Amino acid sequence: MRCAECKGKGMCGLSRCPIMSRFHARLDLKPASSYSGSAPSLFIGSHGYPQVRGGPLMINDSDNPPQWLAEGRTIDDIVGIRARTIRGTSGIGRYTDNMQEIAISDRPVGVEVAFERPVTFDLTFDGTVAPVGMSGAMKRLEVTGNAHVHRMVDRVTSDTDMSATEACAALAASDIDVYRITQIFSAGLLGRRRTFVPTRWAITAVDDTVSTRLKKEIARNPPIEEIRLFSGEIFGNRIVCILVPGDWKYEMIEIWGRHTLWGGDQDVIVQDREGIVKHGYSPISGAYYSARLAVCEYLHSLRRCARVILIRSVSNEYWAPLGTWVVREAVRLAMANPAKVCPSLDTAVDEASALLGFDHWMPHSSLIPEMRSQKTLAHF
Repeated sequence: MRCAECKGKGMCGLSRCPIMSRFHARLDLKPASSYSGSAPSLFIGSHGYPQVRGGPLMINDSDNPPQWLAEGRTIDDIVGIRARTIRGTSGIGRYTDNMQEIAISDRPVGVEVAFERPVTFDLTFDGTVAPVGMSGAMKRLEVTGNAHVHRMVDRVTSDTDMSATEACAALAASDIDVYRITQIFSAGLLGRRRTFVPTRWAITAVDDTVSTRLKKEIARNPPIEEIRLFSGEIFGNRIVCILVPGDWKYEMIEIWGRHTLWGGDQDVIVQDREGIVKHGYSPISGAYYSARLAVCEYLHSLRRCARVILIRSVSNEYWAPLGTWVVREAVRLAMANPAKVCPSLDTAVDEASALLGFDHWMPHSSLIPEMRSQKTLAHF
């Protein structure tokens, strides 16, 4: 059964929606007028930009995707956590210092919040950001704990002469993960001209900025020695990645199966690619940059270069959109799994089709025909 309003995407907010009712009926959520507990992260909205509203995300539970996966959380578990999460909202200028303190801390800080009226339940889903269940306008926000700040975070956020691009690169080079960098970037703590950035924009901006730096370094490295095939899956998001010796090129093909979140009566297939320079915003949206980041992390760790064909196939198992972090972590998982070495590109393509269970993704690739027709130095 698919909701007539949101077509099964869970974005309508209606209690009759199959996705929404799954949690309305099960969660015992009492409207609260105040909150005292942990605030592990920050959320900045995009409506009315640049006059945006934002505030802390409040829950006494984990708010870290890698930790969710390490703990074996299911989609139901994660949506349940986010359904219980409260998003505090106010004008940005009112609680700037408190919100920035929450953003830079690598541990959840304690907060006490009073709301103008009881919080409302409005669980909505989105393809970029993780869902949030409740929200309320704040009339008071106090940080009751001390922020624990990484030394490099303190150094970079204090440097107002460093560009936002340089700051993201410096943080990533110090093993500060993109989840924390996104929070810091969104809180307006990086760059020369500092301003709060909507969370959804910050996620893609950080993925793009960090992976762009990595791919420029990768392009200077020698190519891998053989064709490698990787695969992995999280929540019905199957990733198959082929690495071919050669200079940096990246192609992503995304397939939404029939009657999935973004699929209709037929599969929906979207493709995009790049060389060392990416022109324009990808039609695949934020997932393109999240996947590229994970591949770049792998190649950077090897100090090798490659041509990349990455396929994401989404099944009905992925019944609720959780954000682009799912793609990032699925590709990270795939690249951490043992690689299968293939003797030829055609063999790798056949193996990829076998893993996906279909081969109708192939006509959408422009990089495969190009590699079949062009020879590189590796052929001689």
